Amino acid sequence: MKINFAKLTAAGNDFILIDNRKNIIIHENCQSIAKKLCNRKYSIGGDGLILLEKSIRKDFKMKYFNSDGSHASMCGNGARSIAKFAYDSNITNSKMVFETDAGTINANILPNDKVRLNLYKPKDIKPNIEIEIDKIKINANFINTGVPHTVIFVDDIEKIDLLKCGRKIRYNKIFAPNGTNVNFVQVVKNNTIFVRTYERGIEAETLACGTGIIAAGIISVLKNFTKSPVNIIARGGDELSVSLKNLNNKIGNVVLEGPVVVAFNGIVKI
Repeated sequence: MKINFAKLTAAGNDFILIDNRKNIIIHENCQSIAKKLCNRKYSIGGDGLILLEKSIRKDFKMKYFNSDGSHASMCGNGARSIAKFAYDSNITNSKMVFETDAGTINANILPNDKVRLNLYKPKDIKPNIEIEIDKIKINANFINTGVPHTVIFVDDIEKIDLLKCGRKIRYNKIFAPNGTNVNFVQVVKNNTIFVRTYERGIEAETLACGTGIIAAGIISVLKNFTKSPVNIIARGGDELSVSLKNLNNKIGNVVLEGPVVVAFNGIVKI
């Protein structure tokens, strides 16, 4: 079977987008198809597969699968990508509301290839938890921004062995059984932070992680390292913005804004 797809890139995160409103891809096959199509050597290649599906209550529903085939309830850059995909495909106008498995999102298509997301409230915020790696104690912060994230602040982000440290923290028993994404964050100047992320499900560093950027922005505000809006530089060099309201450490009105571009459109056989 041949299907149409679009390849989009959001701050270095790249995704395969498919209009699945007619159930071309059945859910039982999603994981194997995601793993196949995201293979960079033998297929399209991408950090994830995103399906746009019908929604009874909202404009559409987003289903996301990592490159290893695992399902994730949310992907921030993926959510910005599906918003642009829906708009470019004439499925919605420039303002839309759609469902994810983590919650409902409002999205706006902005000029200059930017997309803004108004997000649900984060949960399970646990600042200043202690993790031990190779007999070294690390101060970390946990937050769920649709998927679990651990945020660790460092003095020099370039000196971090991200694959080694990220993998050990990702599988640390504290976060069992589901594990965690891991974000290393450096405050580089007033209200600007630099983020590197080890992504669960991709099992490597990516050029950007939307939910990780949201997590880093929120935690940096809670720890008084920055104030909203926070300017965030992703590994790929793109700049994103996270804004929020912080009332007595209760977080609300979370907004993520950043670039999304269409790399190409095509047809693939599955």
